[in-house]
Amino acid sequence: MKVGIEKLRVYPCSMALSIEQLCAARGATATHVRDQLMMDERSLNPTWEDPATMAVNAARPMLTPEDIARIELLIVATESGLDQEKSITTWIHRHLGLKPNCRNFELKHACYAGTAALQMALGWIASGQAGEGKALIITTDESRMHLGEAYEFVLGAGAAALLVSSAPRLLEIEPGRSGYWTEDVSDLMRPTSRIEAGGGDLSVACYLDALEGAFDHFQRRVGGIDFMTHFKRIIYHAPFGGLTLLAHKALLGDTLDKESAVRDFERRSGPALNYVRRMGSTYSSSNFIALLALLDSDPELSPGDRLGIFSYGSGCCAEFYSALIGSDAKYLSRAAGLPALLDQRRPTSVAEYEAIEQERASYIDCGDYEPRRTNWYDEHYAGQGLLVFRGLRDFHRQYEWS
Repeated sequence: MKVGIEKLRVYPCSMALSIEQLCAARGATATHVRDQLMMDERSLNPTWEDPATMAVNAARPMLTPEDIARIELLIVATESGLDQEKSITTWIHRHLGLKPNCRNFELKHACYAGTAALQMALGWIASGQAGEGKALIITTDESRMHLGEAYEFVLGAGAAALLVSSAPRLLEIEPGRSGYWTEDVSDLMRPTSRIEAGGGDLSVACYLDALEGAFDHFQRRVGGIDFMTHFKRIIYHAPFGGLTLLAHKALLGDTLDKESAVRDFERRSGPALNYVRRMGSTYSSSNFIALLALLDSDPELSPGDRLGIFSYGSGCCAEFYSALIGSDAKYLSRAAGLPALLDQRRPTSVAEYEAIEQERASYIDCGDYEPRRTNWYDEHYAGQGLLVFRGLRDFHRQYEWS
């Protein structure tokens, strides 16, 4: 049985902040952020959106009535959970109109959670227990407020929705062809509702260690491969684009000289960063946004071409696995329409961005509030049928259609 991603859609938020403007406001060098970190813009939510609205707004346009009738497993991967007990999936299940006979749960493992959810869904379908059922995997995250921090330039937000089935028209995952690595480290953490802690340098080191460990396990499970010829393209988890160049060089080892290694990266992995550069860090959605970027921008990709995909989550767990481009991948990526959605975002000033983040942070742990709506709601949301967050009433979250 073939298993994998039938179709995929991304919701990139409705606002965007220019990294060049942020650099000017912070006294940073824009060329460094653009060329070394590989960042141009970041996605930003207004206060009437949250991870649940992003998840629904990613999935709803993609699902047909037949899809909805056959979805029997919903997993939402996020490190931006809304409640300490109630699963984020319950709000999403209701607003997507999924049937009651549907397993649903929230999965947390930093940025790796999306891959963990995908692998769980693949196993369920491949086991035969799913019958005609399909799985819906949604990854949804937004950065917390980090005004003035060194890593502020790579923050972002977004959601991705994956329909997983035995008809992998977009991407076929090769069963058993994966290697994984786990280690107890404290590189980046969200220990409270307000704090994100840890060290960037430590996280980079852990990422590279986990990459080598997962790829070594992949080789031992699959058999010796030639990294230069086995994979047509490579996707790396990208908290920022510059880290993926380090990752590629690590797997190349001393196979190529420095200049040749950069050219190989630009050919086999660089196109996957096209949307990362415009959205910033998207946490559990990173690999899937990179997949859409590859399909949209690489004319040399054809059905059956093999990809190597690396996923990493702080804490840590990592996985390297292989997949084949599906028969309708190019058509489905165009249907997802991500370039148009990115262009529809409203440019945001640094002052407005700071005000939004401060307002959002002020609501944390409040049981009663209603986010303030601006003219952007009237211009972009009103009458468009997007899910929006109305606020909390006695700690109960309230949603409505715009």
